[in-house]
Amino acid sequence: MAPKPPVTAELVWAEELRFGVTSAKIATVVDGNSTAGPSPVQMLVIGLAACMAMDVVDIIRKGRHPLTAFRTTIVAERKPDVPHRVTKASLHFHVHGQVPEAVVERAITLSRDKYCSVWHSLREDITLETAHTIVA
Repeated sequence: MAPKPPVTAELVWAEELRFGVTSAKIATVVDGNSTAGPSPVQMLVIGLAACMAMDVVDIIRKGRHPLTAFRTTIVAERKPDVPHRVTKASLHFHVHGQVPEAVVERAITLSRDKYCSVWHSLREDITLETAHTIVA
């Protein structure tokens, strides 16, 4: 298997704590004040939730289960003292469709243990909790 190419990005300071960001064909804004765009920590947390959500949806769909809607919520706790790092993340996957419980649990486990590159890039002492709800 060929190695993944490196991820590259360019950040250009705009004003205050706001930067224009380009990476590949994507352009966005990062804002330390969380007004014009997400803060760096928000981007990290969003990245974790998105990575796991994409894995879970992909695994469920590859199993040809009738997924009709999907939503993920995440709450990340941070240390009160500097550098205010993330210490715990709790994800909740809301699965809609006739998807068996065992399939959802397996998809979450595979994402966490094998596929989610964002999760595997974080410190090992971060607590990750997951839960799910299936609405048929």
